[in-house]
Amino acid sequence: MKLKEIIVVEGKDDTTAIKRAVDADTIETNGSAINQTTIEKIRLAAQNRGVIIFTDPDYPGEKIRKTIINQVPGCKHAFIPKHLALPQKGKGIGVEHATPETIREALKDAHLMETEPEEQITRNTLFELGFISGVDSKEKREKIGLKLKIGYANGKQLHQRLMMFGISLDQFMNAVHELEEEVSKSINTCVSIR
Repeated sequence: MKLKEIIVVEGKDDTTAIKRAVDADTIETNGSAINQTTIEKIRLAAQNRGVIIFTDPDYPGEKIRKTIINQVPGCKHAFIPKHLALPQKGKGIGVEHATPETIREALKDAHLMETEPEEQITRNTLFELGFISGVDSKEKREKIGLKLKIGYANGKQLHQRLMMFGISLDQFMNAVHELEEEVSKSINTCVSIR
């Protein structure tokens, strides 16, 4: 799989993992202290070939992503869930620990930031559906992030991320219904086993 876009990652280990999975060029931010020279490289790459931001699913990774979003519009975004970014041994979290298959899947599903979806999701909708301030709201946000391939977001960030990626109300509700069906099937399976 050869990619036209240049992938923005945090460091050398991420580049190594990307190159095991796909044929692509990378720009390394060298951690969360992203400098203006790196931003200029990303800006040039975005103009000439396109950019996919593929940072770690943690706080520093989100900080880097936001820094780039604020300075370089029109980038695509790839996400991997935290549980697929953990090392087999030791501590840490990052793209460098993901399997080539996980990386290819995330890149295939990369989102382009949209300006505004046709029918917007309101914070009130998220609250009513239990994605904000509910008993199991964190778990629901994790599952919807996986389903929509937009990564995990806390209660405050979820609405912002849905808007950022142009997820329409229909897309969101379809994902919610799919999750409800999955829960229902797992409950029925548990009941039938007994």
